[in-house]
Amino acid sequence: MFDRIDHVGIAVEAIDPALALYEASFEMKLVHRETVEEQGVEAVLLDLGENHIELLQPLDAESPVGRFLARNGPGMHHIAYQVSDIESELERLRAAGIELIDQQPRIGIRGSRVAFAHPKYTGGVLTELVQPAEDH
Repeated sequence: MFDRIDHVGIAVEAIDPALALYEASFEMKLVHRETVEEQGVEAVLLDLGENHIELLQPLDAESPVGRFLARNGPGMHHIAYQVSDIESELERLRAAGIELIDQQPRIGIRGSRVAFAHPKYTGGVLTELVQPAEDH
């Protein structure tokens, strides 16, 4: 079962101008910034109550977010749901007929364990499962 919305991922061409918009105009606080080589992004997390907005800048045009930007331009990239046991959730989704992009969890921002479900099977929305690292 999904525990809550963890974050909404927004693809951006450049982190710093987008970050300025979210901090100045929307008054959101930057809580974390990290380059995630495995996913090919620079990412920032901004607080929004108990949830976050994640801004994603591709490290190169061939990364998944780079290809997304080439096809769609900047905008909502994915929604992420927090889970307490990612392996169980992946198995539950498989049993429900949901095709997974990631068969096994991988390491995400802040050491979380993450996996994506294919948007073709989730109503057109790229869906991420996030099991936070123990210290977050």
